[in-house]
Amino acid sequence: MALASLVALLALAGYTALCGMQPFARCRKCSGTGVRQTRRKVTVCRRCHGRRYRLRIGRRLLNTGRDIHRAGTRHPHRHNADEEFTPWP
Repeated sequence: MALASLVALLALAGYTALCGMQPFARCRKCSGTGVRQTRRKVTVCRRCHGRRYRLRIGRRLLNTGRDIHRAGTRHPHRHNADEEFTPWP
Protein backbone atom coordinates (compact mmCIF):
# COMPACT_ATOMS: atom_id res chain seq x y z
CA MET A 1 0.00 0.00 0.00
CA ALA A 2 2.82 2.39 0.85
CA LEU A 3 4.56 1.56 -2.41
CA ALA A 4 1.43 2.32 -4.44
CA SER A 5 1.03 5.64 -2.64
CA LEU A 6 4.66 6.50 -3.31
CA VAL A 7 4.31 5.67 -7.01
CA ALA A 8 1.14 7.79 -7.27
CA LEU A 9 2.87 10.68 -5.49
CA LEU A 10 5.89 10.48 -7.80
CA ALA A 11 3.64 10.38 -10.87
CA LEU A 12 1.78 13.46 -9.63
CA ALA A 13 5.05 15.28 -8.96
CA GLY A 14 6.30 14.37 -12.44
CA TYR A 15 3.11 15.64 -14.09
CA THR A 16 3.30 18.87 -12.09
CA ALA A 17 6.88 19.39 -13.26
CA LEU A 18 5.82 18.65 -16.85
CA CYS A 19 3.01 21.22 -16.62
CA GLY A 20 5.49 23.77 -15.32
CA MET A 21 8.06 23.19 -18.07
CA GLN A 22 5.76 22.46 -21.02
CA PRO A 23 2.31 23.95 -20.39
CA PHE A 24 1.09 23.24 -23.93
CA ALA A 25 0.60 19.86 -25.62
CA ARG A 26 -0.45 18.82 -29.11
CA CYS A 27 -4.19 18.86 -29.73
CA ARG A 28 -5.63 15.36 -29.40
CA LYS A 29 -8.49 15.97 -31.78
CA CYS A 30 -6.44 17.04 -34.82
CA SER A 31 -3.11 15.43 -33.76
CA GLY A 32 -1.42 18.82 -33.82
CA THR A 33 -2.22 19.72 -37.44
CA GLY A 34 -4.79 22.43 -36.70
CA VAL A 35 -7.27 21.16 -39.27
CA ARG A 36 -9.88 18.41 -39.33
CA GLN A 37 -10.59 16.54 -42.51
CA THR A 38 -14.01 15.06 -43.06
CA ARG A 39 -15.17 13.32 -46.22
CA ARG A 40 -14.84 16.21 -48.63
CA LYS A 41 -13.94 19.29 -46.71
CA VAL A 42 -11.12 20.50 -44.53
CA THR A 43 -12.10 22.67 -41.56
CA VAL A 44 -10.28 24.35 -38.72
CA CYS A 45 -10.17 22.20 -35.59
CA ARG A 46 -12.89 23.26 -33.14
CA ARG A 47 -10.96 22.20 -30.06
CA CYS A 48 -7.71 24.11 -30.66
CA HIS A 49 -9.11 26.69 -33.14
CA GLY A 50 -6.29 25.95 -35.58
CA ARG A 51 -3.52 26.77 -33.11
CA ARG A 52 -2.35 23.11 -33.01
CA TYR A 53 -1.68 23.19 -29.26
CA ARG A 54 -3.88 23.03 -26.16
CA LEU A 55 -3.27 23.99 -22.55
CA ARG A 56 -2.72 20.95 -20.32
CA ILE A 57 -5.34 20.20 -17.69
CA GLY A 58 -2.79 20.40 -14.88
CA ARG A 59 -1.58 23.79 -16.05
CA ARG A 60 -5.17 25.01 -16.26
CA LEU A 61 -5.66 23.93 -12.62
CA LEU A 62 -2.45 25.69 -11.56
CA ASN A 63 -3.52 28.90 -13.33
CA THR A 64 -6.99 28.77 -11.73
CA GLY A 65 -5.53 28.23 -8.26
CA ARG A 66 -3.13 31.13 -8.74
CA ASP A 67 -5.95 33.41 -9.90
CA ILE A 68 -8.12 32.46 -6.93
CA HIS A 69 -5.24 33.11 -4.52
CA ARG A 70 -4.48 36.46 -6.15
CA ALA A 71 -8.13 37.51 -5.98
CA GLY A 72 -8.40 36.58 -2.30
CA THR A 73 -5.17 38.18 -1.13
CA ARG A 74 -5.38 41.66 0.35
CA HIS A 75 -2.89 44.17 -0.95
CA PRO A 76 -1.77 47.13 1.16
CA HIS A 77 -3.46 50.31 0.01
CA ARG A 78 -1.33 53.42 0.17
CA HIS A 79 -2.91 56.85 0.01
CA ASN A 80 0.32 58.77 -0.50
CA ALA A 81 3.63 57.41 -1.67
CA ASP A 82 5.42 59.49 1.01
CA GLU A 83 3.59 57.87 3.94
CA GLU A 84 4.85 54.63 5.36
CA PHE A 85 2.42 51.73 5.47
CA THR A 86 1.33 50.44 8.87
CA PRO A 87 -1.04 47.46 9.10
CA TRP A 88 -3.00 49.10 11.96
CA PRO A 89 -4.89 52.39 11.84
